Amino acid sequence: MKALVIGATGATGKDLVNQLLDDKDFEEINVFIRKPIDIQNDKLKVHIVDFEKPEEWRSLVKGDVAFSCLGTTLKTAGSKGAQRKVDFDYQYQFAKAARENEVEDYILVSSYGANPRSKIFYSKMKGELEEAVKQLHFNKITIFKPGMLERKDSDRTGEVLGSRIIKFANKIGLLESQKPLPTHILATAMVNSSKIKSNGYSSIKLGNIFSFAEKTND
Repeated sequence: MKALVIGATGATGKDLVNQLLDDKDFEEINVFIRKPIDIQNDKLKVHIVDFEKPEEWRSLVKGDVAFSCLGTTLKTAGSKGAQRKVDFDYQYQFAKAARENEVEDYILVSSYGANPRSKIFYSKMKGELEEAVKQLHFNKITIFKPGMLERKDSDRTGEVLGSRIIKFANKIGLLESQKPLPTHILATAMVNSSKIKSNGYSSIKLGNIFSFAEKTND
């Protein structure tokens, strides 16, 4: 298969790309990024793009399955408008290009609590993206909705502290529905889901994400 990836430089994206490169079912992995990455592999095709100019790269979004795990934080983006560009505009343009180029399988990382009617900015934005992507009518759409992600070597103090608190609560039988999700587990679930032959829309929440990561494909 030929994979297309947006968000390849983030924690989940890095794990995803590494797993795709090691997977014999994928012969080509195309990543769309703003800056070069330090990975050398014959299967990897790197496209340095300006996400503000989709007309320059949309014709390259051709393959069997598209993975979207792009995202940023409000702190990093600097404003809600800037964050929306990354978390909604860029991802929607990528999805639209994939649909126009007849990509059949689209896999999106969203967020637990995503709801287009939410009063919370982040949850509302994620919910709006989900709805916009669904309206593109891919043959198969899988949306993963993780809660707190556990990133390797994370420098996000609040995230690290929150993960420790929830893990402690998990040990005494509390907050099981909010168990931190390691990004490599999410990546494995995404790869596995791409190998499931089905049609239509699927929404995968936390508990089922762990189950998807355990699936094997004969």
